[in-house]
Amino acid sequence: MSSADSPPIIDAWMQHPTPRFMAQPWLDSLKRWTGNDFAGPWPLEATLAGMDEGGVTRGIISAWVGPMGALVSNDEVAAWVAQAPDRLVGVGSVDISRPMDAVRELRRCVKQLGFRGVRVLPWLWELPPTHPRFYPLFAECCELQVPFCTQVGHTGPLKPSEVGRPIPYVDQIAIDFPELVIVGGHIGYPWTEEMVAVCTKHPNVYIDTSAYTVKRYPPTLVQYLAAHGRKKVLFGSNWPMIPPARALAGLDALGLDDEARAVPRRQRAARV
Repeated sequence: MSSADSPPIIDAWMQHPTPRFMAQPWLDSLKRWTGNDFAGPWPLEATLAGMDEGGVTRGIISAWVGPMGALVSNDEVAAWVAQAPDRLVGVGSVDISRPMDAVRELRRCVKQLGFRGVRVLPWLWELPPTHPRFYPLFAECCELQVPFCTQVGHTGPLKPSEVGRPIPYVDQIAIDFPELVIVGGHIGYPWTEEMVAVCTKHPNVYIDTSAYTVKRYPPTLVQYLAAHGRKKVLFGSNWPMIPPARALAGLDALGLDDEARAVPRRQRAARV
């Protein structure tokens, strides 16, 4: 298949880093694992070049907001999207310590900045996603018809991992808000079976493959992708921690049929 005929690739989890983001001490573990200190500077061209190398048509870049403030602000993300509107899609983040302010900021992100979703990382707040501070945000996501994107599985950064368990947390959210679209990034390892079970149970729950190269996909995920989960798995890289080209390398060697092999590359993320 020629590159012109290849299906578009949408990267469901990227971030264009800022110096404040890269300076966080909890990134030390990722720097050790990858052998990369992620030293800047990080012009927007570097992110676009990484996308080009991996054949990524569009990248979903997100803000990062936590108790320490905005590591990547919503307005910064909006400015980058404005520079490359045909390549980048914005996802906001909010300060859940003041839930109604978080709801107002989500409205601004969607209605004024044109963002397509919100991402909040429970480990960054050291709170489970079933904490009451999250629930007004879930309700507003339903009203605005945008997905709630989050992280599932263990925490690579030096933060507690327990809040990333798909069961009971993602399962309970999907029960309480059946119309809420939930995208669980980072596969859910070492609880991938839990994440597959939750995705199978709830039609609006999805997995993205960010933070994992193909050779590190758990067998449970490969089996799910090969069978009834082929429409529930999105491709994500976690740029700049993993470049898209590296994240996709080896996909054709998984032994998947043509449809399943194409799913992580295709426009599934666009529909979600």
